[in-house]
Amino acid sequence: MAYSIVQSRGSRSFPVGDAFHAAAKSGDGTEVILYLGGAVFQPDDGRAAILVELGNECLGVHTGEESGREGSNVLGFARYRNGDDPPSKLIELVRQPATRGSAIEAARAVFEAAGLEVAVCADQAGRIIDRLVRPKYNFALRFLDEGLATAEDMDLTCRLGLSYPDGPIERVERGGLANHYDVTKALFEAYGAPGFAPARRATVAAQRRDRSPS
Repeated sequence: MAYSIVQSRGSRSFPVGDAFHAAAKSGDGTEVILYLGGAVFQPDDGRAAILVELGNECLGVHTGEESGREGSNVLGFARYRNGDDPPSKLIELVRQPATRGSAIEAARAVFEAAGLEVAVCADQAGRIIDRLVRPKYNFALRFLDEGLATAEDMDLTCRLGLSYPDGPIERVERGGLANHYDVTKALFEAYGAPGFAPARRATVAAQRRDRSPS
């Protein structure tokens, strides 16, 4: 399925050099349009799907909402990546209550043709992955502060005992503690759940970043 790209600034899902850009078409005849890097989408009911790249926000921020009846051919998406690590192969595709099934299938076809895996989810802040993993990172950082175990021992336990490819401390530090603060702060503001409250070490990292001269 042919797709085109409208881009405002750098995209976390498809950074410069990603093969996804090379396969995009130009012109008005494409069936799917992707709006990347904060580009403001234009409604077009004649397209099979319009896809809006999301950060931490909900799709409803872009489309508006209507008492649970919202939905059209517009979907949100984000390609999961841990901080500045290379993007993973997972696309979280965000639908609304009345999103057209044909639009979901068109979006899935575009991403799967690029070799990506698609998980469809409701329009909730944090989607699937961040709502699952961010509390775990916070707990691990708090355990480190409490002296429960060293960072190395926690990471080793998760790798050997749970067969994780990496441990929680090394992963959250590689992704950037300040970045973790930004994500968890947004989730805590959205949900108010204690597990999303930014851990002390993430708060310190964000404060140091914000104090640094740009």
